[in-house]
Amino acid sequence: MKPFCEVMVRDILPVIRALIAKNLMTKHGFTQQLVAKKMGTTQPAISQYRSNLRGYKTKLIRKNPEVMNIIENISEKIARDELSLHDLMLDICNLCKLIRSSGMICELHKEIMPDLDKCSICMQ
Repeated sequence: MKPFCEVMVRDILPVIRALIAKNLMTKHGFTQQLVAKKMGTTQPAISQYRSNLRGYKTKLIRKNPEVMNIIENISEKIARDELSLHDLMLDICNLCKLIRSSGMICELHKEIMPDLDKCSICMQ
């Protein structure tokens, strides 16, 4: 059994982090070290996001304009130094809630556990 929260932690959160990190490096010229500091992680983690060794399953997230817009807004706030680590965690938690309640995670969850064809736990 793999509850949806395990799928979120293993597959979705790394994608969110990777998209934010890549945005900060490409659009705002941040170094990996600065991105790591702003995101409360390590430079090697950022390097793995950049090299698509972590957070590479972006297809599900990229096809949702609302989620991508939120990720862009989070990146912009970080770039303008308007987001503390505490607020970053809250924004990411709210984004995860949106992903869960919208049913986006169901597609990925059902790939991992095909017996969940009639599952609606995420929507509750």
